Amino acid sequence: MGPLYAILTVLYLLGCIALCATILLQKKRAAGGMGSIAGMGDSSDTYNAPNKGRTIEGSLERLTKIGGFLLGIFAIILCLLPFLLSTPV
Repeated sequence: MGPLYAILTVLYLLGCIALCATILLQKKRAAGGMGSIAGMGDSSDTYNAPNKGRTIEGSLERLTKIGGFLLGIFAIILCLLPFLLSTPV
């Protein structure tokens, strides 16, 4: 279990770094609260809103969601791996 666990841990850490990089590359979101009342809310009512998924920001947002989900599944697998590979006593 030693080398397998070490390799998976290194891959998990690389995934964490990659997820942090995708989060930091995203643009800041508009402030909520009073900004949305004054008409300075998010860009959901603009002309470009239907094509948001095709932009770089949309791609980064999608990549962040997928990466976060996969990283969570990978964390659960890493937690359960010692129990799955242990031999019964």
